[in-house]
Amino acid sequence: MDVRLNAARQQMAQSEIDLLAIPPGDDLFYLLSYTPHLDERPCYLFVTQGDALFLVPELNAAEAAPHVPFPTVTYSDAAGPQEALRGARMRLGARRQIAVGDTMRADALLLLQETWREARVVAGAMVMAPLRMIKSPEEIALLRRAAATADAAVQAVFEACRPGLREIDLVRVADEAFRSRGVQQVPFAIIGSGSNSAFPHHQTSSRLLQTGEPVLVDVGGRLDGYMSDITRMAFLGQPTPRYREVHAVVEEAVTAALAMVRPGVAIREVDLAARRVIERDGYGAFFTHRTGHGIGITGHELPSITHTNEMPLEAGMAFSVEPGIYLVGEFGVRLEEIVVVTERGGERLSALGRDVKITRGT
Repeated sequence: MDVRLNAARQQMAQSEIDLLAIPPGDDLFYLLSYTPHLDERPCYLFVTQGDALFLVPELNAAEAAPHVPFPTVTYSDAAGPQEALRGARMRLGARRQIAVGDTMRADALLLLQETWREARVVAGAMVMAPLRMIKSPEEIALLRRAAATADAAVQAVFEACRPGLREIDLVRVADEAFRSRGVQQVPFAIIGSGSNSAFPHHQTSSRLLQTGEPVLVDVGGRLDGYMSDITRMAFLGQPTPRYREVHAVVEEAVTAALAMVRPGVAIREVDLAARRVIERDGYGAFFTHRTGHGIGITGHELPSITHTNEMPLEAGMAFSVEPGIYLVGEFGVRLEEIVVVTERGGERLSALGRDVKITRGT
């Protein structure tokens, strides 16, 4: 906690920010290894160069106390947070520039702006993103453990795949596989069968799986605060030549992108390596998103793996490599790895192969 708070204060000084206001969520978990329940009751960790103050609703104060070694201000539901915020201002003083956690609710932000009317409000990512982008060895170990649970969830889904099941049935299979391995939360599970696999963020439905079509499996869970994320493809029965062709192109794109991962390489080169393969084979118009996103406490965080990002890769960065080809009305293929940048290159966290999993067609 002390190391991370000191790093945050150094980043605040560099960015000329004199108050950091963090709501419940992933940034708070990063700083304290704890976050309270998020609801309509405002809650903030305030950090300045010489002080810290925690403002929390009364009903969460007892639970928070062992985790928060700072002076704490509470308020009741009946009283509301305004008086507590005025007390926070009296302690912390007037401020010129406040960095606000990126996931803060609008109502909580408006209360801050009313309390510090003189202050300019900026995005908390100015402080938190540079810290969270570079993972410590301990964080990488947690990501590696989380990735193993995602491998097991994908394997469980593959084993369950058969015609007649609904997409949502496979979501339950993934959820049970995650939770049986200690995963505390399963924030998402995308199961896209047949033509639904052509929607990158498909809302899993009651569609029945059918013989002769692919099944896209994109799942992730949170284990001890850190996320996993993986995408693999299954096929019910024998894959068609058309499917095999597209799958092979995406596999080559993943391989090309992974080969670019090493310290000092511009992030854009990772995206371009995948994009060039897909464009070369005539599918460029059907690759409709960036190649990847950072991952850690949050499933999607910085850095963004896109061809416009000139930032150099650094050891300790962790992100997805997940090019895809989406043929709307037909099918889609996406293959996703989580990779950590090391001094030797990229370390892939999944132990699963990326070849299409051929499942029973009847």
